[in-house]
Amino acid sequence: MDARRLATITLFAGLPEQELDALASSAAEVEFDEGEALMTEGDLGHCLFVVESGTAVVTSGAEKLGDVGPGDVVGEIAVLSSGRRTASVVAKTPIRALRWFKTDVWALEGRAPESVQRLRVALDGHRA
Repeated sequence: MDARRLATITLFAGLPEQELDALASSAAEVEFDEGEALMTEGDLGHCLFVVESGTAVVTSGAEKLGDVGPGDVVGEIAVLSSGRRTASVVAKTPIRALRWFKTDVWALEGRAPESVQRLRVALDGHRA
């Protein structure tokens, strides 16, 4: 993956080049079709996603928590905190996202600490 592509995502904008390179080296591009689940509440969470394009709905039980779109992070609570998915996320439109596994995020703690800190800020925003 090209690190310059990551720099266009608000969450990663302005990161030093070496951090963008570290992020890019462990990122995988994934796609989801409309109606496909990115994650299911209660499952173990082994990865997080940053949405590049498309939209998805986030629910917990029968309650709609909101929508996510380009630049939004999903799955960070399970990866950085609880281990279990606290919500379900289902694509409303086709989705293109970047994926990092939990082990990638742990490795990035040393190689790209500012990027992981930004993910933690996203986590704290979802807990509020």
